Amino acid sequence: MNSPTPHDNQGVVPIVRLRNLSRSFQQGGVTIDVLRGVDLDIMPGEIVALLGPSGSGKSTMLQAVGLLEGGFGGEIDIGGTPAEKSNAAARTALRREYLGFVYQFHHLLPDFNARENVVMPQMVAGAARSDADVRADELLGALGLEHRLEHRPSQLSGGEQQRVAVARALANRPALVLADEPTGNLDEHTADRVLGQFLELVRGEGSAALVATHNERLAQKMDRVVRLHDGHLS
Repeated sequence: MNSPTPHDNQGVVPIVRLRNLSRSFQQGGVTIDVLRGVDLDIMPGEIVALLGPSGSGKSTMLQAVGLLEGGFGGEIDIGGTPAEKSNAAARTALRREYLGFVYQFHHLLPDFNARENVVMPQMVAGAARSDADVRADELLGALGLEHRLEHRPSQLSGGEQQRVAVARALANRPALVLADEPTGNLDEHTADRVLGQFLELVRGEGSAALVATHNERLAQKMDRVVRLHDGHLS
């Protein structure tokens, strides 16, 4: 099933609904159309691979869904809420309530250990420290890092760092995880292991995910594949 907008969940509100999404940039006096009328529905609990070569606009599309910047045309609904015209405060609230992020580079806080990196976003969201510690230990344990809780990022391997980043993204139980080439910096063996743990954990948490990748083999491990080419989604 490769349709951008499946319709076999009648009555269920998509966690993401994009309609006619567009984005253009000016470069050297030339207009570059990166996204050209993209439509996409992601249903609750669905893991979708966004496949395309480097430079095809995958990161731009994730920035749109993540409400990380403006300048987009079209409609962006998150959890049934129209977001494209929301102010900064409303976008921040939607991100906090619905979204988690995993990037190609882990972006962990270097002065904090693995547990603290997963605790931090929970405390920002208002969780008590004791509850945040329990949640962090639960997620990191599920990712095989129960023996690395007090290690800082510099003491962890690349695969371990990325697994901490996965735990951090899921810490606040987001309805949707956005992952931008989450295994792009890892060797093939480590990438397979990290992706497998990522998919298992996301499914276990009941979250949906949109995972940008250029790797066809990894994309086929997900529930559905959509392809971005020349600004269009298929």
